This record gives sequence, C-alpha cells and structure tokens, in this order.
Amino acid sequence: MTFLIILIALVAVLFTGIPVFTGLTLFATAIVVGVEGNLGNLGEIVFGKLNTYLLVAIPLFTLMAHLMIRGKVVNDLYDTAYTLMRHLPGGLGMATVAACTIFAAISGSSVATALTIGSAAIPQMLRYGYNPRVAYGVVGAGGTLGILIPPSAPMVLFGVVSDTSIGALFMAGVVPGLMIAAIFAIFCMLSARLSDTKREAAPGFGEALAALRKSVWALMLPPLILGGMYFGVFTATEAAGVGALAALLIATFVYRTIGWRGVWGAARDAARTSAMLFMILVGAALFGHVLTKLRIPAQMVDLVTSYGVSQIEFLLAAMALIFVLGMFLETISIILITTPVILPVLIHLGINPVWYGVLLTINLELALITPPVGMNLFAIKAITKAPIREIISGVMPYVVLLVIGLGLVIAFPGLALWLPSTMAYR
Repeated sequence: MTFLIILIALVAVLFTGIPVFTGLTLFATAIVVGVEGNLGNLGEIVFGKLNTYLLVAIPLFTLMAHLMIRGKVVNDLYDTAYTLMRHLPGGLGMATVAACTIFAAISGSSVATALTIGSAAIPQMLRYGYNPRVAYGVVGAGGTLGILIPPSAPMVLFGVVSDTSIGALFMAGVVPGLMIAAIFAIFCMLSARLSDTKREAAPGFGEALAALRKSVWALMLPPLILGGMYFGVFTATEAAGVGALAALLIATFVYRTIGWRGVWGAARDAARTSAMLFMILVGAALFGHVLTKLRIPAQMVDLVTSYGVSQIEFLLAAMALIFVLGMFLETISIILITTPVILPVLIHLGINPVWYGVLLTINLELALITPPVGMNLFAIKAITKAPIREIISGVMPYVVLLVIGLGLVIAFPGLALWLPSTMAYR
C-alpha cells in the first residue's frame, strides 16, 4: 500500500509537466528529508550510481546512431528493402518493417527509428495506394523494435540498475525482436491480400545485387557489434566503442557525407541525450534509496511469500502494472521507478532477470504506441501532420500483435534465454 501511494504521488508530480529528472529528484529528496531528517549522504548515492563503467556504453551507442543518421548511411536501408520486397503482397509494409529492424540494430532508439524510416516509407506507401492509417501503423510499430533489437539504451539502464549482464540482455533481445518483426511482416502481407494493394514487378538479379551493394556498409554494422559480443571478442561497452568508431569511418571515408562539423554536431547531440539519461538516473538513484529506506522491496517480497504467488502470476501482475504506467510515463522512467521494487521479488521467486528484462522491454514497446503519451505516435505526427486519432487507429492492430509477442515470450522463456546461454562471453 505504501508503494502504491508513493507511485500515485510521483505520477501526479510528473503530470505537472516538470522534467522527469526534476520531478524524481525533488520528490525523492523531500521523502529523504522526511525519513532521515537530513541530506548528508545524497552526494555518495549519486556518485555511486554514476560511477559505473557500463554507463559508458550509452553515449558511445548514441554517438554511433547520430553519426549514421547525419552521414545519411541509413538512407540506403529502406531503398534496399523496398527493391527486394516490392513485388510481395504488402511488400512496402514488409520493407518498412525490414528497414526498421536493421536500423534498430544501429540506433538503439525507437523514436529515431520511427522518424528516420518513416520519413522515407510513409510518402512511398501513400503513393502506392496504401491507406494512411496502415502506413502510420506499420511505421509506428516497426519503430518500437529500436529498443528490443540491440543495442538498446533501455536494456543498458536495466542492466546497470539490476546488475544484469548487458551482453546477455542484448543477445536475449535478438530472437524475440526478429520474431515480433516477422509477426508484423506477416500481418502486413495478410492485410494487403485482403485489401488487394497495388504491387510492383519483382527486381532482376542485377537490380537486387546493386541494391544490396549500396547498403552493404549499413548492413555490416549490426553483425560486427552483435557478433563481437556473442563470440567474446569484446564486452557491451567495448562494442559501443567499436560501433562508434566504425560509424565514424563509414560516414567520413566510405560515404564521405559528413565532415568534421557534422562529427562535432553528432557528438554534441549524443552528449545532450546521454546527459539527459544520466540526470534521470540520478533522480532514480535517490528514489531507489527512498524505497530501500522505507523497506518497500522487502515488503513486496513478504507480500508475495504470504500469498504464495507463482512466477507466472507475478510476471503477469508486473506486466499489467507496467502496461498501465506506459500509458502515462516514458520508458526510462518506468525502468528506474519499478526495477528497485520488482528486482528483489524476481530474485526471491527465481525468475531469470535476463528473461524479465526482455519482457519489460517488449512492454515498453507497447508504451511507445499506446495513448496518451506514446512517443512514436507523436514522432509520426511530426512527420505527417496527420490527426493523432488517425495515427492511433493505425497502430492499434500492432498493440494486439505486441501483446501476442509478449505472451509468447512469457510462455516460452527459451525464446529469450536460448541465445545468451550459448554465448562465448557472459
């Protein structure tokens, strides 16, 4: 009950419109003063949370994404997917999902994926007779793959907060991410068959080869990063450095579309994004300290023990809570607010935190396309200027598909845990 009251009060504070960092910090500080009577150890709490080597991965992965975007390396991804799939039923929708899947393995950001791929895909889909709602839906849903298919900033944060292997989390997201992308693609194909959407001629061998050659550098980056982590060549943090360096070399020496001014701009944008995340992490560290002082995690464990809750029952309850929170809060806040409370229960029930991390991330994908605060909805509105009601109606079928994907990973944990179990480095 105490946690529920605190959670409601915190959501009310965040709804005032103040920044998440400010709301978390002020709210937690006020409770600390009320409980402890002083602010003596706040500095130690903040420094202890930020003094973590794993957090270096966040600015490096962010820099890699900004370099690829500014260098226009990702522009070829959609063209290649479109060339290879345009002749299939729902080919443009499937091409959009494929491009989102590949770009997700470069950017680590759902909003960036929706904005970048959507800018190319939506006009093309409308030109070939797709219903606007269909176009908005596939881009909004495809964009959510940005946080499930590694690299993923939310996974890094969950790994830091829960002390879980980020490399294992990244690998665990691969199979569920590809599965959900396949579900989206199949839905696009079936929908197109029912609506008899216009198709183009299949590409010849030469045209297909030329399309692949044009995007080969963008296609090489995900295998480099994921393969290096899988075979134990480097850790997740080192993979971020390798990815950023590779993106810099590709954009400056292969594509030659970015100069030093562009590199500086990418670094500046990456620094701003990372600083924002670190500031939120500071507020979450103070909030976690408050919860520990009030013994809320221990109370949650006692509650679960007294009622004899099973693993599946607890997971379903946690997923329902996070789904509701996702309608009102952004993804980073949800991770940092709920993990300190849920983690002790996971340990008590013997639930693998890697499995839970993937379930959490899929649920956060839902948060990106569920109103009223779905960030991908507003990203599409920024591209198209379409009425938000039309965008929401377009993504609703994909909300159902994501719930199905979430249910499959709950029912079959091996979808998430098989690949990490085979890693050379863990």
